[in-house]
Amino acid sequence: MRKMRARLTALAAVVLVLLAAGLLVVGCAADEADDQVTFGMVIKYPGTPYIEAFIYAAREAAQERGVNLLVRDGEGDAQTIMNHMDTFIVQGIDGFIMAGAVDQRAIVPGVELLNQAGIPIVAIDTSPEGGRVEYFISADVTTQSAKAAEVLVQGIKDRNGGDVPSGVIIEITGDVRDMFTRAASEGFMSVINEYPQLRVSQGDGQWNNIDAHDRTSDLLTRHGDDVLAIYVQTPDIMGPGAVEAVVAAGRNPQDYGITGTWMGPEGLELIRNGQVLGIVAMPAYAPARMAVELLYDIHMGEPVPQLGDVLHGDDAIWAPAEVKQSPWAEGLYIEMQAPTVPLEVDVDDPRLWENRLNHLW
Repeated sequence: MRKMRARLTALAAVVLVLLAAGLLVVGCAADEADDQVTFGMVIKYPGTPYIEAFIYAAREAAQERGVNLLVRDGEGDAQTIMNHMDTFIVQGIDGFIMAGAVDQRAIVPGVELLNQAGIPIVAIDTSPEGGRVEYFISADVTTQSAKAAEVLVQGIKDRNGGDVPSGVIIEITGDVRDMFTRAASEGFMSVINEYPQLRVSQGDGQWNNIDAHDRTSDLLTRHGDDVLAIYVQTPDIMGPGAVEAVVAAGRNPQDYGITGTWMGPEGLELIRNGQVLGIVAMPAYAPARMAVELLYDIHMGEPVPQLGDVLHGDDAIWAPAEVKQSPWAEGLYIEMQAPTVPLEVDVDDPRLWENRLNHLW
């Protein structure tokens, strides 16, 4: 309760500052602004292709509907994200897109303030772990990580005459505070635990290629010829670093059957170069576009997906998407599909957002 009062006091301070600066407009100008629907969107941090895909798709959908979309950088920091939430509340936005955070529990007070203000929330990438989120849209990280782990194990079998020998699997993880990291490891271990002869050695790649390179290099040095395979939670932002470490050690990446989830253009290139075995291509364009569509329909009072519905798209690789109860926050979860490239979908398939948006990179 003390924390909530402090947040409300901070929000009041924001209002006073904006009033003093003349940033809260009243009268005719406010009436004109009220005519346009406005959504706020906070991204985890800029610069990575999957987040650029979020922004591109959301802006595209917003422009088609005449919606004013305000995109802000959360800088991977919970307090910064909540400051943006406070400002959006003051600005009177009509809907909010939470496009990823590192600590999903820490941002819950901001989510609850948005709830109190009557501003609907749709989350993509990761879901706040509390408050009300109308929809969280994503492929299931645990399920898709297990699928990537199955590809990794099959690769071990293919390289060892159908057997799974004793040995070490290197797992390069992201930030341990992130729900994605925990869910990805859970899915990965659900498969690896079926093979007691396998030992997992983790390295914290911190969602970047430098740390991924260093941890992979350290673990290759430590375990040497005992290493059977390398699992990279997100090859798009850690795969190149891991592959470079393998090459720098005088080894062949093909001997380690590298897999993971989140492909991105970086992972696409690694597949084309034969340096990874396969990557589960998590959706980015589709969830961001759908987030805008859902918020707009909510605002306009149009029908929206209900619990138990199954969503389809014309030849969409994310479909069918089942609408479930969210296990993270009050609200619903739209679970999309994610194909394994190149095993289920060709690397050049134009439906992949990495190919669809290749003009961005």
